[in-house]
Amino acid sequence: MITSNQNKPRVCVLGMGYVGLTLSVVMAECGYDVVGIEINPTTFEKLTSGTAHFYEAGLDARLQRQTQHGNLRFVNSSQHPDVAKAETFVVTVGTPLGVDDQPRMDMVRRAAGELAEAMPEGALIILRSTVKIGTTRSVVKPVLDASGKAYRLAYCPERTLEGRALEELRRLPQVVGGLNQDDAWAATQIFQRITPTTIRVSSLEAAELVKLLDNSYRDLSFAFGNEVALLCEAAGLDGIEVITAANTGYERTSIARPGFVGGPCLEKDPHILRVSMEQYGFVPQLVVTGRRLNEELPQRIVELLDENCPDPGPTPKIAICGLAFKGRPETDDLRGTPATFLVKAIQQRFPQATIVGQDFAVSPSDIKDFGLEPKGIDDAFRDASIVIIANNNAKYQLLEPDKLMATMAKPGIVFDVWDVLQVDPASTPDGTEYYRLGSARSRGCA
Repeated sequence: MITSNQNKPRVCVLGMGYVGLTLSVVMAECGYDVVGIEINPTTFEKLTSGTAHFYEAGLDARLQRQTQHGNLRFVNSSQHPDVAKAETFVVTVGTPLGVDDQPRMDMVRRAAGELAEAMPEGALIILRSTVKIGTTRSVVKPVLDASGKAYRLAYCPERTLEGRALEELRRLPQVVGGLNQDDAWAATQIFQRITPTTIRVSSLEAAELVKLLDNSYRDLSFAFGNEVALLCEAAGLDGIEVITAANTGYERTSIARPGFVGGPCLEKDPHILRVSMEQYGFVPQLVVTGRRLNEELPQRIVELLDENCPDPGPTPKIAICGLAFKGRPETDDLRGTPATFLVKAIQQRFPQATIVGQDFAVSPSDIKDFGLEPKGIDDAFRDASIVIIANNNAKYQLLEPDKLMATMAKPGIVFDVWDVLQVDPASTPDGTEYYRLGSARSRGCA
């Protein structure tokens, strides 16, 4: 049943990626008449059929409900008549890294040009893409100025956790910075329908920096946990034991568990922050060092296998289990996955190896497109010389690792980066070894 949207505030969201689509669904649920622009033909076709092009628990059902009620619809061009009817425009296009880890702002500039042509007089423009500090003022504003139209301009960063966006959009504080206080207030009113808390900051640049700091802080926190694991490895200590002891009952310490760090935000936002600060002559040393440590971790793990563990032979089968950039909340997202670095490191060390991939959320076709032969969990272990558990999907905790390890080639090595397998060392099959990040040497890998 389609309801009348005549009196609903109209919003147009540019870019139906993860950020744009989840925001569009929630805004439609909160009483907005939402038009989403998606120019990718394949993605547009899926959306118009009521299916998201990525996995998020509950998203398809909520997407279908809002499209059926007429609160959300999709178009494939900013020239569509429905676009010009919008009063508010939210830009969520991607800002990937380009050459030498330089952030690309071309898609933001192109979106601003489309808006300058399509927006009505007095429109509110909200940039939500992750950008270099100063982009809203120095890139978006001049393009909008050239239109000769009156407009309002704000920046409001997206800060949801992938896998929980639909829930977090309704409760996380929304940070808003405007070209002036009136513009900031206008954007604040938009988000007050969605979340109970909004935080207005003094400038566009302050809001831009908030997003970069959020993800750089998380990246650095994870890097510290990984460094603890590596130094415990060097000292012959159990990193998980040490981290658990340091954290337990001591409120001033909260060291992250070691593991791979990546994804479409954490793998790029520290670089965007670094590049942003070049204009001010400042190098954020901790941020740079933490990102480098996290990027080098896959190489370090392959080096540990190479230096300390039995030779798997000239043509081993190597299985990477957990290809998505994270396992909790479960996602099928391969953007920025550390598995990319892991595959490259394995190919350098074991050039004749057959590398297969397994993931509980990523489809076999996407694993194949990633460049690996897709396998189920049983087939991934069977006859493998090395199995690397590369993300922390909770389903790995439900496996019976002793039975899986019994099917491996001998000698067989399981490297559990995230310590998620429920392994009893006493029941490890003969000819197989089990190691964890930060504990390989202490477990007798040498």
